[in-house]
Amino acid sequence: MVDGAWWPYSCDAAAELPGLIAAVDQRLGRTTLLVGVHRDAWQRIPRRIPARGRTVRIGWFRHADPHVIVLFFASDKPVALLIIPPGTAPGPAEAALKLTAQDTAHLTGEAILTIAHLPPEPAQRATADGPSRWENEGGPVTRQEAQCSTRRPPTPA
Repeated sequence: MVDGAWWPYSCDAAAELPGLIAAVDQRLGRTTLLVGVHRDAWQRIPRRIPARGRTVRIGWFRHADPHVIVLFFASDKPVALLIIPPGTAPGPAEAALKLTAQDTAHLTGEAILTIAHLPPEPAQRATADGPSRWENEGGPVTRQEAQCSTRRPPTPA
C-alpha cells in the first residue's frame, strides 16, 4: 500500500514539505503538483508551497491514513509514503524504512509501523498541567498533537 517511507524532522508541514517535494521531484524525475496529508497528523499545513518554478497545492484530508502522505503528479500514478513519526528512535525508524524497501505491497502503513515496533498512534504530549486529561469513559478530553522533535540523528544514505 506504500511506495516508500519518509522520516521528517518535525510535524510542521510548512517546514518539512518543501524538502520532500524537492527530493521526490529530483529522485523520480517527476513534477509534484499536489500533496495529500491527513489534517490531524500535521501542524501548520499551508494551502500551497512554492517549488522550483511552480506552486504545489496541499490537500488536507481526514478520511485518509494518518500514517501516509501521497504525492500526485501530472501523468504518473501517485506515490504513497509511510510517515515515520518524528522523534522516533533510530533503530525502529530504520527498521520501518527497511521494511518499506522490501515487498510490502500487501501491508498497510500501520502494519509496517507495528512490525517495526513503532506505536500505530503518535505519542501523546503532556500538557502544562501534566499528562493528558481523560474522560470518565477512557478517552482523551482533547486530542493531543504528536510529540515532535526538531532534531534526530542522521540516517544512512
